[in-house]
Amino acid sequence: MESLGSRIKQLRQRVKLNKAALARKVGVSDVTISYWESGAIKQIGHERLVALADALDCSLATLLEGDSAPPLLTLTHQGPLPWEQVQGTTLTPPPHLPLKIDWKAPCVMTTPAPDSDFAPASPGDLLLLGPTHVFHKAGHYLVKRDDRFVLEHFPKSPNDVEIHAVVLAHWCSA
Repeated sequence: MESLGSRIKQLRQRVKLNKAALARKVGVSDVTISYWESGAIKQIGHERLVALADALDCSLATLLEGDSAPPLLTLTHQGPLPWEQVQGTTLTPPPHLPLKIDWKAPCVMTTPAPDSDFAPASPGDLLLLGPTHVFHKAGHYLVKRDDRFVLEHFPKSPNDVEIHAVVLAHWCSA
């Protein structure tokens, strides 16, 4: 599997940017770009990932998983869950993401459907969902309320809702 660092370098070269130019666009030093590309810094915060994807003129999915990234699945309030959709492709959580949960099972990359309210996520944002029915730790979960799926934050295990997924990561695309 190609590393994030080599993917950053490849995408940087594809858009014909040197390290200094990319650094200016992302708001970091060119030394930081070198560290990312060499793998000396293995985890990059979500704000920087969003800025990198924008500067490299690619999607977050392409930045994180390469050109062979699975297509983004649509998260809707009703209907099949993302991993149940026909084009549902699971992936192993990338090791370079600063996840708040040590997750080993397959997950899916998804985005809220247009004209939907999945606060704190908005259409165009990227969510990494780990299918589960178990509360792992404080965080956002996809739950079913009144026959609709919603994202809710739980500081402790809920006892009145049906959990469907834990939100492992959330990136704003804008």
